Parts: sequence; structure tokens; C-alpha cells
Amino acid sequence: MIILYFFLAHWFLSLFSQTFFLHRYSSHKMFKMNIFWERFFYLVLLVSQGSSFLNPRAYAILHRMHHAYSDTVKDPHSPHFFKDVFGMMIATKNMYLAYLLHKIEPEPAFRGNYPEWPIIDRIGDSWLWRLACAAFYIWFYITFATQWWMFLLLPFHFLMGPLHGAIVNWCGHKYGYSNHDNDDHSKNSLPWDFLLMGELFQNNHHKKPNSPNFATKWWEFDPTYPLMKVMHWLRIIKIRKV
Repeated sequence: MIILYFFLAHWFLSLFSQTFFLHRYSSHKMFKMNIFWERFFYLVLLVSQGSSFLNPRAYAILHRMHHAYSDTVKDPHSPHFFKDVFGMMIATKNMYLAYLLHKIEPEPAFRGNYPEWPIIDRIGDSWLWRLACAAFYIWFYITFATQWWMFLLLPFHFLMGPLHGAIVNWCGHKYGYSNHDNDDHSKNSLPWDFLLMGELFQNNHHKKPNSPNFATKWWEFDPTYPLMKVMHWLRIIKIRKV
């Protein structure tokens, strides 16, 4: 049970950092927060994503391009231009690294208004940090695993951040239902999207990209939105009016 709890904690903490900090804050600025809380959630991102840390600047650039060019040849990760999810992940990784390392610069429309903390970015992107986190995961499993098959979960820990992105971009533009005609292939993959904390309501999100609530029908539920409402009430963040 310890391994299961550890896996679920890593899954949902990493996922929270991705949807709350990278997606809704860094990419869309759906809410405001002061510098203290921005740095706090930056550190949460670093620890929760661990060996698969994603840089907020590079993430925001790719995600803004994804909205602007959804399911066209200029979309950084549309599943309709790759034969499998692995090809999409590799192409996305290459473009991500190009922006991360400033080998190419984005169009002006995709620049700026994203959080940057150079020292944390350098730590998170370093091989020392990635290998240290991977070593911790391996140690934890050696210490607490009781069955051999539990070690099959380790690759998920190593690639947690990119894995979440791949699931959302592949499934969210191929499988499910549509509430809105967005002139793309975006879908709502899960009616009750608890496994990805609202991220698989892609059709809804592409219709209202700046809405902090990814659910649009009365029977849909975005698990991250109530958490944001509580943080808004506690004055940790201030949700923008859409």
C-alpha cells in the first residue's frame, strides 16, 4: 500500500503543478498571485515533477502555439500528424528543447507574461537534479516494494510530466465527445475527468481558453477549479474575470 500511495501522490501532485501552475497560470494567466506564492508554487513544481521538470517559459510558448494552430501542421503536438504517441512525444520534446535552449525564438504573440526563476530553471533542467530524483524513486521502491511488478511503475515516475502532456494531447484530440465546434479535433475524453484533474476537457477548454473552469455542462466536473476557488477565497490567488 505504501507504493500505491506514493505513486498516487506523485501522480496527482505532479498533475496539479502542471494544470495549475504551468497550464492555467504560466500559459493562460487565468489568475494572479504575488511573488511569494509564485515562487512557492515554482518550488512545488520542481519537487512534484522531479526528474521530469518542465520549464514554465518553454511550456507556455508551446501551449500558446497549440491553441493558435490547433490541429494544423503548425501545432506542436497534434496527434493527427503522427502515427503514434511516441512520435508525437519525441517531436514535442525536440521543439521544447529548442525553445528552452533559445535555439529558436517564438513569434511575438507567444512571448512574455510567464514566470521565470533562472536558478530553479537551471536546477530543474540539470542532469544532477534529474538523476538525484530518479535515484530517490529507485531507493523508495527498493525499500518499500513488496512485489516485483511494482518496479514496473518506476518509468512513470521518471517521465511523469511529459507523460501527462502526452495523454492529454493524444487522447484530448482523438477520443471522446464535443460540446462545441472549435474548427479542430479537440474532444472531452472523460465525462468525469478526475484522473487528469480537468485537463481532458480539451473541447471545452479550446472553446473558452481563458476560463478557469474547464467544465461547461452541468454534469461535468473540473476537479482543479474548486481548489482554485478555495485559494481565491484564501487570497492566495485572484481569479481573473472572464
